[in-house]
Amino acid sequence: MVGWFSKLIVATTVRMPKWFVRWVSRRYVAGDSLVDAVAVMKRLSSEGACFTVDVLGEEISSMDEAAFFLEEYIRVMHAIKEHGFDANISIKPTAFGLLIDPEKGMDNIRKMVSMAAEENMFVRLDMEDHRVTTSTIEVVVALHSEGLTNVGTVLQGRLFRTLSDIDSLETSLGPAADYRICKGIYLEPEDISFTGYRDIVDATNAAIDRMFAAGAYVGVASHDLPVINHTLSALEAHGMGPGVDDPRPNAGDHRHHKGPGYEFQLLLGVRGPMRRRLLAEGHRTRVYIPYGEKWYEYSIRRLQENPTIGSHVAKAFLMPWTNRP
Repeated sequence: MVGWFSKLIVATTVRMPKWFVRWVSRRYVAGDSLVDAVAVMKRLSSEGACFTVDVLGEEISSMDEAAFFLEEYIRVMHAIKEHGFDANISIKPTAFGLLIDPEKGMDNIRKMVSMAAEENMFVRLDMEDHRVTTSTIEVVVALHSEGLTNVGTVLQGRLFRTLSDIDSLETSLGPAADYRICKGIYLEPEDISFTGYRDIVDATNAAIDRMFAAGAYVGVASHDLPVINHTLSALEAHGMGPGVDDPRPNAGDHRHHKGPGYEFQLLLGVRGPMRRRLLAEGHRTRVYIPYGEKWYEYSIRRLQENPTIGSHVAKAFLMPWTNRP
């Protein structure tokens, strides 16, 4: 159950002037432009972090908007190559038109993934709400069948269907499956998802176990200690870890600038000390770098859809020394 304090922080923040929301969001959003994102990656590269870059904006109203996102991501790929960043890209399928025109949306995503493949760059399809869960998974399976294996999806631990989705993807893709697993930012209906904190954590941990057992690449995207500690225990059980070649007999071949079968992923500006600790222990850590003119919509949506973020906002405001980005 979300604490009343987090809810209060969210309710207060979303009613504040836009300049205040921008002040709050500057910790979690690289900025308005690609130049801002590049500056953040330059700074964090000195710490040994790697990245995934997200151009903010998702469900669009016309296919003309989809063209913008395609062109902007091309610029992102060029910037990553120019600066030699250890980075891949994250795209939201609806930003490419998947809900407006599924066929043209698929064509846009295929073009993006194909261009990334030429640069040996990985593309992560972010998972949006339950309306597009099935179609997002279908896009990944279709692209793999076409030989574009530099693409993977996100699965949300909170959804009831996630374990069966992992089993289905194991059948379709085998160990070539590549996941980001997270608890899930969207507060989905209780008839299709877990709603209690402990249930969500347990379901997420069960998904992590299933992914490791399937030989898949697993990007654990969580700031929750129960999830991170469970992952560390699972790695030990499989004989996996820093500096160790993936020993799983069914492990896939993941050569798109990845770790030894797994990595940890954290949002920009959230629990920097934890990220640095994992990095110091030798684990590959990836920072999610969002940028774009839609920073306000992104910030408000994340607050409204998951009020637990309010506790991070309050801590950053009241005790910034405890959570250096």
